[in-house]
Amino acid sequence: MQSEMEIVHLLRAVAVELGLHSARFAQQNGMHTTDVRALIALMDARRAGERMSAGRLGAGLGLNSAGTTALLDRLERAGHVRRVRAESDRRKVVVEVTDDAVDLGASFFGPLIERSVELLRGYDDHQRAAVRDFLDGVREAATESGHTPAPGTSPRES
Repeated sequence: MQSEMEIVHLLRAVAVELGLHSARFAQQNGMHTTDVRALIALMDARRAGERMSAGRLGAGLGLNSAGTTALLDRLERAGHVRRVRAESDRRKVVVEVTDDAVDLGASFFGPLIERSVELLRGYDDHQRAAVRDFLDGVREAATESGHTPAPGTSPRES
């Protein structure tokens, strides 16, 4: 049990350091930490080839409509995002991260990403799969703990 708790505590320490790293980026670039989380979500969607609506972005960040609008207004004024009409339905608006924002993020987070990739190269396929499964499981557990299950149901049922 001790070694499991050591790993859990290490994961918590990593999460704190990553949060501080993101906060430094936000501060250096005149952003709120929520702005950084929004840019990350938009970059992840872009990498996955997905379109992101303002509503979907806001829901993913836990923001209401007014908060999402204020966030997007800030990011758009800073040149980090643009709102564009969806090609499939011109009534819908999607949010896109700009290339300048991607470059800004890469210049700050790139060394950390490169070091992480370098560390992973030291593991074989089986070990990387174990790390991936563990992190996926922790992410899933964190997501589930953020949702309150209906009375009389377990977290898996909700």
